[in-house]
Amino acid sequence: MRIGVSATLALVALGLSLAGCGSRPERRAITAGQQALVDRMRAAGATDLEANGRADGGMSVAGKLAGRAFGIAIPATWNDQVTLFANGYSIPGSPVSVPVDPVAKDPSGGFLTAAYRDGFAVGQSSFDKPAMAVKSGVANTMRLRGWFEKLGAKRFYIGGASMGGNIVMALIEREPKAFSGAMTACGVTGDWETEIGHLVDLRTAYDVYTRGTDYALPGDHDPARNALSPTPPTGLGITRPIWLLMQIKRMSSPIADLFKAARANPDGDEAKMVAQIASVAHADPDPASFMFPIMTAMVGMDDMRTSFGGVVYGNADKRYGSPLSTPALAEKLNRSIARTSADAPAVAFADQWHKSTGRFTIPLLSVHNRHDGLVFADQATTLRDRVNAAGNQNNFQLLWAPSQQKDIPSTGLKGWAHCGFTPRQATVMWQTLHRWVETGQRPSEGRY
Repeated sequence: MRIGVSATLALVALGLSLAGCGSRPERRAITAGQQALVDRMRAAGATDLEANGRADGGMSVAGKLAGRAFGIAIPATWNDQVTLFANGYSIPGSPVSVPVDPVAKDPSGGFLTAAYRDGFAVGQSSFDKPAMAVKSGVANTMRLRGWFEKLGAKRFYIGGASMGGNIVMALIEREPKAFSGAMTACGVTGDWETEIGHLVDLRTAYDVYTRGTDYALPGDHDPARNALSPTPPTGLGITRPIWLLMQIKRMSSPIADLFKAARANPDGDEAKMVAQIASVAHADPDPASFMFPIMTAMVGMDDMRTSFGGVVYGNADKRYGSPLSTPALAEKLNRSIARTSADAPAVAFADQWHKSTGRFTIPLLSVHNRHDGLVFADQATTLRDRVNAAGNQNNFQLLWAPSQQKDIPSTGLKGWAHCGFTPRQATVMWQTLHRWVETGQRPSEGRY
């Protein structure tokens, strides 16, 4: 089956963001008081400011700090408190941008909007680059926080999703006095070695079991490198978005075809392939849980290697196995699977930016799905175990949200969503964290 790829599929199939900020909102005048605040913003170091009145009486402001774009919204009655949000991973080569109005186009799925309704100024900063950008995400978020402090802000909250959850962990463990409360959703809250390991193990196991079949992946099969380039070659006259969609089609088609065949014949060879791959890689036997990690590795490994300064996850000495394999088949797997070695400086950099310690001093609400198509649930449980080892349970609560199956467009398949939260759940995340900080009462365990 051939997949008709659209911009929606690019987002859903990869579980990533193209990082576009969309069209600018309708122009509205701001009040004299709001203009005075904008003047103070400029005096505090912001440039390229564009303020716009909101229908609710507040205003949105887009601008730059040290050349990095930001977008904020300030309610009509501001309580001098701020909630910031850290973006997730974006496709290599995509634009570096943020919404000019983070309430009208809420990047958090509702967390920022709920804070705004409670009188908080809300916003986010862009990062220095797309894709892997934890270090600059920390620096640019702290720069935006410091600028708000110059405007008179008294208390700060921080939230983040996916890679942004890792940025949150770095912020609260490295800057313990900067925020009063924090939230991570579907975040890489453990470490990058584990997360990248899932990508590599799935990609390499998939390569072994589909080699020589119609379901084999295209491109380079070195697990430390991209399989396909997300950037078009010069001279072809193809725009970057169109090229990316073409590459996504090449990557997603064989995986979708494998799952189609497996579901058509549950006792057939394809179903056995899916079960073997999932067992070896400790993944859900689910189309999204294959597509998201494999495709991320296929277009993101070059950027990860450059960003970390080398290979973070090595499998050179790893012994792969599966309860579904005989000893002979396990031996064949280990002879056939592609190998790579980690680079010590890259591992050290990844630990710095950022392997969580579980040691922080403010309330942290961590929310995860037990089935997530890209950031597996072991990121949440790893953080929980480190918090327990540090004796820091009073500052931490892990909540499980029901996992969501979402359509993968044009495939006829459904799969586990990455960051599978509803706007209502995002609102509850904010309310739960806010109540915890205000009352000092840690929320109860359980599911949303």
